[in-house]
Amino acid sequence: MDLFQALSDEEGRLSGLDRRLARIALEDVDFVTNASIGTLAERAGVSPPTVTRFCRRLGCKGFPDFKVQLAKLAYVGLRYVKPDVPAETPGEVARDIVAKAQNALFQMHSQLDLAALETAARLLGGAAFIQAFGASGNSAMIVNELHNRLFRLGCRIHASNDHNMNAMLAAAVQPGTVVFGSSFTGRDPALVHCLELARRHGAPTIVITQSGSPVAAAADVVIAVDLPEGRNVFRPSATRYACLAVIDMLANLVAYADRSKSLKTLRAIKEELVSRRDGDDRQLLGD
Repeated sequence: MDLFQALSDEEGRLSGLDRRLARIALEDVDFVTNASIGTLAERAGVSPPTVTRFCRRLGCKGFPDFKVQLAKLAYVGLRYVKPDVPAETPGEVARDIVAKAQNALFQMHSQLDLAALETAARLLGGAAFIQAFGASGNSAMIVNELHNRLFRLGCRIHASNDHNMNAMLAAAVQPGTVVFGSSFTGRDPALVHCLELARRHGAPTIVITQSGSPVAAAADVVIAVDLPEGRNVFRPSATRYACLAVIDMLANLVAYADRSKSLKTLRAIKEELVSRRDGDDRQLLGD
């Protein structure tokens, strides 16, 4: 049963009294889940039997079951029930995306732990090998981008986004390996397990994640990114921009720490691209 769809009544199947009850349920979930059947009936201006019939027409066994189902709906998140969509035209969407990206970068910068950033860059730059663990979606993108940035600077790095493979790689870490992890929520038990495995084998661990999370607690160095997401579930997470900026900061610090090594690799890459594809040296360094 999709209770939200039933309450929304997009097909116009509910009667006038039922629509009144449905509107109250959607607009004030907390009130309905804590109300007695008599209290709800009084607020809606209907009789208790009308409330019972309403609940059964929605597919619930009765009012108590309706409250349970409504509470589950709220648990998933009301922003997925009533998403905030302030932008619809191309111009509005463009301004909204750019503004959220700018805000994410500004907020991340204001809360950034510079000591943790410096320690992480030092560990990455001095590592004999780097294992970067993501999971899926955004966290996979972040560790792949770390790989994309650091191999250009002469770092030996491998990115993996499969939990089972991550666990095996963590169990097989060798001396000199640094493990890097990414989790936007910080509530990824499989990544926590990998970090604990790596630490058990003596590998320093670095994470980009939410502070105070299980992933943060499992790591040696935490670069915390704590940003609010808002209610618009259709807009991609602006936290991505903040995490990508952190990756760029780490890459820049690693490059500056050993400029001769970084330049040697960057020059080799550029020579390959110029000789085969980019006659103009002003082109970007790779795709």
